[in-house]
Amino acid sequence: MTLALAVLCARLAFPPAAAGQTPEPPQAPANIPLAPQSSPAPEPAPPRDRPVSWRLLLPNIVSDQQRIWSFPARLAQGQNWLPAAAVVGATAGLVALDPIEASFFRGTSRFNGFNNTFTGNATLFGTIAAPVSMYAAGLVRKDKKMQGTALLAGEAIADAEIITTVLKDITERVRPAAIPPHGNFSDTWFESGGSLVRGSGSFPSGHTIAAVSLATVVARRYGNHRWVPYVAYGLAAVVGFSRLSLSAHFLSDVFMGGALGYSISRFAVLRQ
Repeated sequence: MTLALAVLCARLAFPPAAAGQTPEPPQAPANIPLAPQSSPAPEPAPPRDRPVSWRLLLPNIVSDQQRIWSFPARLAQGQNWLPAAAVVGATAGLVALDPIEASFFRGTSRFNGFNNTFTGNATLFGTIAAPVSMYAAGLVRKDKKMQGTALLAGEAIADAEIITTVLKDITERVRPAAIPPHGNFSDTWFESGGSLVRGSGSFPSGHTIAAVSLATVVARRYGNHRWVPYVAYGLAAVVGFSRLSLSAHFLSDVFMGGALGYSISRFAVLRQ
């Protein structure tokens, strides 16, 4: 690949000369004015990276939370209401389907092998280890962009988990695993109880919101590599599916976790 780039650069820098003498282009007659050439439109400037460091991490999280919790006020002003309505409508539709899919996953052993690999602890550890490893690699390589990406990912995960804890404590939704295989999967809201700090409810999925938050930061920062978004979101999708197959969450929990994770990372953390 290095040789190919060198050859390409050489070809661009030194284009091959045509055989023989190249005739000069015909001159325009003196009495015919040349048509004015329009200047090309200026290219838009690329978005600037948001400043991030260990010193700015906590202030950034506070600023993010203010931006997140003030979002309903922007909806009241008629801003961004269409995508928000689409997410809410899709979530409501999935809530209606939750008893069907939850009953299926609760009563099947088809995914036991998958579940033994992608346990809740394993996916949680992977989500935390990814930005830590990225930051360490950035230090070794002296790569400021990689270090900044890791810090932004950690910021996004922290923001996401704060939102998740609050919503879990408000909705107190029972997890599918707490319901017998042939039990009532329809009556699940405001019944789980638990600690205010732990946020033990089911809605939304904490694993999914963290995984999608991480994936969005990495995909947006390294989107110039075509394979990065596919790998990042693919791994996040595996985490989300594992929450269904383990009966840890309903499909609507996972969907809302994904939607919130994407929105928090892109619009609150990256400000894009």
